[in-house]
Amino acid sequence: MTSKIWFITGTSRGFGREWAIAALDRGDRVAATARDVASLDDLVSEYGDAIAAFPLDVADREAVFDVVAKAHDHFGRLDVVVNNAGYGQFGMIEEISEQEARAQIETNLFGALWVTQAALPYLREQGSGHIIQVSSIGGVSAFPNVGMYHASKWALEGFSQSLALETAGFGIKVTVVEPAAYSTDWAGSSARHAMPLAAYEGVRKQAAEQRARRVGTPGRPEATREAILRVVDAERPPLRIFFGDGPLAIAAADYESRLATWREWEPVSVAAHGKQD
Repeated sequence: MTSKIWFITGTSRGFGREWAIAALDRGDRVAATARDVASLDDLVSEYGDAIAAFPLDVADREAVFDVVAKAHDHFGRLDVVVNNAGYGQFGMIEEISEQEARAQIETNLFGALWVTQAALPYLREQGSGHIIQVSSIGGVSAFPNVGMYHASKWALEGFSQSLALETAGFGIKVTVVEPAAYSTDWAGSSARHAMPLAAYEGVRKQAAEQRARRVGTPGRPEATREAILRVVDAERPPLRIFFGDGPLAIAAADYESRLATWREWEPVSVAAHGKQD
């Protein structure tokens, strides 16, 4: 199997770091980015020339295009582009400030968009490539207290599905990875929290209890290494794939509820179309 060149954002920890290690361990090469490039020193020390580390804030569009170009020039091509950089914004919709809302979208949505746009000309020219968008079960279903996070991931899912249709003819594949809860520090030090309003304390407590029951034991990030390799090596990779035990049941219940509601209200929907002449 020919070795691949990866471009991965958010490589300092979590999925980005685990997937970089998975690629490097099997002989692939990785352009790894992080806001704090010093967090990649141990990987550079261990893997040498197989990894190239670049500092990058994905919310900076100009910087994204510059770093993607540098990575392409360094390795000569790009085969797998992983949009992993992102964080969780906690807070009820009424609690979210304008700055918090914009920052969440700038990183989780626009960051992935800029990397995708920057990489596409190279992938089109070489007639191949695989774009991996890291979404979440929160890109399919929604829960209280993380509404802006959902907004960013639902938007990512939407543009990625369009992207897959637009680029298939160029030999470019797109996969949206939708993880369950993992021990990636997503809800820990990397998370951001809005200023709480007392009116929502009951809702917040209930949401926390529901999340604890829903999450159970978080998955192990290192267990996703083999899974991501299977996805990028597949001749026909999935447009969407869950990582972890539990998301399918959540999504199935959610979609069954949607279908039931749409069917119940179908007479009103049809009437709203208007009579045909």
